[in-house]
Amino acid sequence: MRIVVFGGDGFCGWPTSLHLSNLGHEVKIVDNLSRRNIDNELECQSLTPISTISNRIQTWKEISNKHIEFENLDIATEYCRLLDLLTNYKPDAVVHFAEQRAAPYSMKSPKHKIYTVQNNLNATHNILCAIVESGIDIHLVHLGTMGVYGYTTSGMKIPEGYLDVEIPSESTRLKSRILYPASPGSIYHMTKTQDALFFQFYSNNDGLRITDLHQGVVWGTNTKETNLDERLINRFDYDGDYGTVLNRFLMQSAIDFPLTVYGSGGQTRAFIHIQDTVKCIQLALENAPKSGEPVHIFNQVTETFRVRDLAELVAQLTGTPVQRVDNPRIEADENELEVENEKFMKLGLDPITLSEGLLMEIKQVAEKYSHRCDKDKIMPKSKWRN
Repeated sequence: MRIVVFGGDGFCGWPTSLHLSNLGHEVKIVDNLSRRNIDNELECQSLTPISTISNRIQTWKEISNKHIEFENLDIATEYCRLLDLLTNYKPDAVVHFAEQRAAPYSMKSPKHKIYTVQNNLNATHNILCAIVESGIDIHLVHLGTMGVYGYTTSGMKIPEGYLDVEIPSESTRLKSRILYPASPGSIYHMTKTQDALFFQFYSNNDGLRITDLHQGVVWGTNTKETNLDERLINRFDYDGDYGTVLNRFLMQSAIDFPLTVYGSGGQTRAFIHIQDTVKCIQLALENAPKSGEPVHIFNQVTETFRVRDLAELVAQLTGTPVQRVDNPRIEADENELEVENEKFMKLGLDPITLSEGLLMEIKQVAEKYSHRCDKDKIMPKSKWRN
């Protein structure tokens, strides 16, 4: 396939681009390099050293003899250039990672809330609008989040996107299928719930073929491809805004910093390894909806854990103490989370689950680059309510 990866320079986008290229697809990365600019804003770089995008692409060509194109384009603000790109390149599919992805960053200030809304919603809508205007049959694969479901106990196993309901009336009970009720816990999560409404509209109104992936918290750093050369290495975010919880614990253990558990640690989260992320994108592309089908929605998760249980696991492996800190988020202290994920399993996903070996491998990465850590950036600074 000919595939455009929007946001292909980022934490999930870069390893996905390499994986798809390695499979033999023709890949073009479109990115405005905003994540690199946010590093400058926060004065906190990835723990792993990230090469320039041109150096990354040149390295991949040297190693694989495969070429990935790159175009610096802000799809949230440059609609005409986006339309020209689709019209001229004529991709079979596009993968959409081009959204500000951190809940804490989206809650830092009114400025960050506004940026997240404008960037994420305009990016998603511009892609959809441009696909329609191009007249090309393009399959859109979007990386969403499990956070659209909220983090409260639902009392049921969360289905994959849709909920079958019965609506009572005077004469009969009408059966209907609706989107599972959204309960966003941040401005970032709110933008993802709006994405889902965009997808429903453009699928129903214009017949677009769309796959929406509700992904859990990503752990791990490297994939098979990014491990081939240090110049291809993936991001390792550890700060209070962008660091995901398990990676953050492993980095903290590498520098003998107490593991920071927010509140009771009773928050249950869904998780997936970065290697499974790229595999799921591949499976979604290979199993696109047919014209006229509803939006495909997958729960892109492999297992669930309570945060405090993860902290205890890392503490036992490394001897690092656990530190409880005030939870900056507005959320339940404890919640249960059961998630259906049968669709990817039926398509052949062989999930990577938490193991001592993999955890220690990530800790070794953190130890290797621990000299790049700024300890002042570890603790959370974004609060959900003043």
